[in-house]
Amino acid sequence: MASLSKAGAALAALREDLAGDVFAPGDPGYDDARVVFNTMIDRRPAVIAQCVDEDDVVRSVRFARELDLNIAVRGGGHSVAGMALNDGGLVVDLRHMRAVTVHPAAEAVRVAGGATMSDLDRATQPYGLATTGGRASTTGVGGFVLGGGTGWLDRCCGLAVDNLLGVELVTADGSRVHATAHDHPELFWALHGGGGNFGIATALTLKLHALPEFAVALLLYRPEFAPAAVRTFRDVIESGPDEVGGGVLYFTGPPEEFVPPSLVGELVCGALMTYTGSEQDLRKYADPLLALEHEAEIVGAMPYAEVQRMIDDPPGMRHYWSAEYLTGAPDDYVAVFCTGAQGMPVPTGTQYVLLPQGGAIAAGPHDYPVPYRDAPWAVHPYGMWQDPADDERCIRWVRDVRADARPWSTGAVYLNFIGDEGPERVIAGLGAENQQRLQALKRHYDPDNVFRFNHNIRPA
Repeated sequence: MASLSKAGAALAALREDLAGDVFAPGDPGYDDARVVFNTMIDRRPAVIAQCVDEDDVVRSVRFARELDLNIAVRGGGHSVAGMALNDGGLVVDLRHMRAVTVHPAAEAVRVAGGATMSDLDRATQPYGLATTGGRASTTGVGGFVLGGGTGWLDRCCGLAVDNLLGVELVTADGSRVHATAHDHPELFWALHGGGGNFGIATALTLKLHALPEFAVALLLYRPEFAPAAVRTFRDVIESGPDEVGGGVLYFTGPPEEFVPPSLVGELVCGALMTYTGSEQDLRKYADPLLALEHEAEIVGAMPYAEVQRMIDDPPGMRHYWSAEYLTGAPDDYVAVFCTGAQGMPVPTGTQYVLLPQGGAIAAGPHDYPVPYRDAPWAVHPYGMWQDPADDERCIRWVRDVRADARPWSTGAVYLNFIGDEGPERVIAGLGAENQQRLQALKRHYDPDNVFRFNHNIRPA
């Protein structure tokens, strides 16, 4: 640790040199700058550097290395474990770096490191183009993609990493690296699921896909009719084309116009079917769900960017999530899934989601460190609540329903869906066979494990 005089001089120089703002404890704006998505997280960095360009990122990394500070990286700040913050270190805050440049002729897009899904989707939508993004518009693109990336388009367009064309990276020594399939290919491989372990992504280039039409069907069921809805949704997905996606979920009925008053504040099962095509074609696949007894329905064409906002989380909530990737969703598991909903904390913002995979996910490259690719289904208990008095029961419920799913688990997991569940779960999210290769790369690019506020890969 540097002396106080050295630290003070270095901080003064950073304030002078950085084009963006710099916050330290006691500064006006410091407490606002350290608020993240999960309000359970309350950490106090020594310095928050709000960078506006790559030069600022380089200066910030060199400042941290001079003072022997660990570095956390903030994009969307959506990590459930609060990995965008640390105690006593430096936070490189990318939120002012949100430019999105679409290259329609090349069907590609360059996305700055602090951009959110909303920034990306709204930039590409006027061109009738899109790429796999997260299921919430406030998610940061950088952390989402580098962690693997699953969303409403993954069955037809692949995982986000399957669409990754290049990454502009600032490494632990402040160097700039442009990683592609041809330049630094081993590092490029590691960035397909290895997260923020190897540097700070200041920009990513992604492949785009034509999406001239997008349609959704959302149906609400009372819990007693949910098992039939879940089985029907499963059967449609498993027999349908890759263009059909979505998920089935339990949640608390919100006070929205389309929700019957009798369901507001009550446990509800929803079937959301997405389709990369017309409403007319979607209805052919949604008909079996529409034939079941249901309480409400919305069926129609909808801009993809708007669908991305449908299940956005309200601010100021407490979060605890987990996931299991499944060998299948047979009737006996469907029964377990639906039984698990009976103990779900209601009324809260908690969601309990069963998501289909397959399609382009399973057909994608198998050499990347995303070992959950072959699982046909995933279950994602997503605990979300406001009152700290509910912490114990909400966390316990997430752990219980995850434990109930383990007899059907492949053992692999998508790391962006979980918090800090220990080193064995990190290996499960990267693949044991990939671990040595990733650790060797970590030793090369970050031998001191400066970038450790993530699902950490320790240097070999």
